[in-house]
Amino acid sequence: MDAIDWSTAQRVGDLIAGSPPAGAMRSERVQPLAMQFARRVSDYSGLELPAELPPLEAVDRSHWIAANLQTMRPILESLAADELGPGGSARRMRLRRKRPGQDLRPLYDALGAAGGLLLGAQVGAMAGVLSQRVLGQYDLALLDPSVTPRLLLVAPNLDQAARNMGVDGEQLLAWVTIHEITHAVQFSGAPWLREHLAGILRELIDGMQVTVSLGALMRLPGAGDARAFAERLRRGELVRLTLGEQRWRLVERLQSTMSLVEGHAEHVMDAVGAEVLPSLPTLRAAMTRRREHRGLPWRVLERLLGLELKMRQYEEGRRFCDAVVLAGGEEGPRLLARAWRSPEDLPTADELQAPELWLARMA
Repeated sequence: MDAIDWSTAQRVGDLIAGSPPAGAMRSERVQPLAMQFARRVSDYSGLELPAELPPLEAVDRSHWIAANLQTMRPILESLAADELGPGGSARRMRLRRKRPGQDLRPLYDALGAAGGLLLGAQVGAMAGVLSQRVLGQYDLALLDPSVTPRLLLVAPNLDQAARNMGVDGEQLLAWVTIHEITHAVQFSGAPWLREHLAGILRELIDGMQVTVSLGALMRLPGAGDARAFAERLRRGELVRLTLGEQRWRLVERLQSTMSLVEGHAEHVMDAVGAEVLPSLPTLRAAMTRRREHRGLPWRVLERLLGLELKMRQYEEGRRFCDAVVLAGGEEGPRLLARAWRSPEDLPTADELQAPELWLARMA
């Protein structure tokens, strides 16, 4: 039996997401241009084209939630199993020794179902919240290479964003498509990238627990100083506190790689977009405003869910790529392509902050 009730996750996600109309956004409008965009991305970045590009899929929020629950399932089931599985079995054995002749399996099955329901509601709530903002996604199941990647465009969100940002809807659709296609080209041009990210993720999952009690938090290093502890929580360091420094280094490696992945896509979507989108400056300015001017509830949720990391990935990674290309002049894009040669060539966290360090190492 799954540790998480995934049907509950879908229902809760759908309830929170809402179901706004898709508007005029249709993937068919940009599908004929998809391969053209991919070739432009490949030519600019120096990365090899995928043998086959996934078709563009215009989806509503409910279908986006379903796709992401499927992607998250092996990851979250592993985490939940670590928390609820072996320990739960041990507790069952201890209680059976204390109560000979009693079969407590029905009780624990009921408790497990209740826990699965609660976890499903939590996962679904998170997915429902995220579904309200995302515009597009290269959906890649890192832990299951047999799953075919997908290129998803969230039609109602694109329609709403175009209206709220005051930009041309078709050009926004094309711009977002270039971003997601860049991800497809990254993973085809750097075939080691998927396993590199999956390996870090597996290390993080290994032995990690889903929940941490307040008592456990208070026993963590630095927790004795209430003011310092509160400040670390305010800065969003709860994950670091609960993981410990050794696992946090894995998070930093994952964060650095994803900063390059996302920042490179931001850089490329502008470089390629400049060739095909007349309103690119307007699009970029509007997107920057959209990311900066989020309401208080969204800022709180981003802090709690770690979504601020995502925003920093866009910004930090893009600044790194911009700086490398600028330093390389006409050969800038080819210089940046060296980052995709191997895991050893990826920029470190320090090099993302100071691109000249990476440039010196690559010289």
